[in-house]
Amino acid sequence: MTLAQVNALDPEAFAGAFGDVAEHSPWVARHAAAARPFATREAMVGAFVDAVGAAKRESQFALLRAHPDLATKASLTPDSTREQAAAGLGALTAEEFARFTHLNELYKSKFDFPFIFAVKGATKQQILASFAERVNSDPDQEFTTAVAQVCRIFRFRIEDRVSS
Repeated sequence: MTLAQVNALDPEAFAGAFGDVAEHSPWVARHAAAARPFATREAMVGAFVDAVGAAKRESQFALLRAHPDLATKASLTPDSTREQAAAGLGALTAEEFARFTHLNELYKSKFDFPFIFAVKGATKQQILASFAERVNSDPDQEFTTAVAQVCRIFRFRIEDRVSS
């Protein structure tokens, strides 16, 4: 889709086309739509980031909690399935799967939201290393890091859908 086509969408069509950029959180796209017309694809990404930044902390937490566990066997959105498979998370050894499961449980018990990592371009080893490091973070620092990772996911998904 071109940027001109994005800008021409009515609000409902925009939400339909981009409501899943933020995992199970179409409110982000609805807020971002209000910033149109976008002069650049970067401005579009910025509108999604700004929507999250302007949201109340409870809404930000809900956005984080809407993300799936990494390397889970649960049902994933098509974007998450594709992104995790490309990072090798769909073909883990039993030992790797057990490590991800353990870290997911440990992380969620500490932070009350799943570990979020923009996996595009990363390997499972890089993801595990980040996981092992971030599980020891301070809660406020980790909240900020998780929101930043969500914003990276926005960028990757918008770049995949909108030509510059």
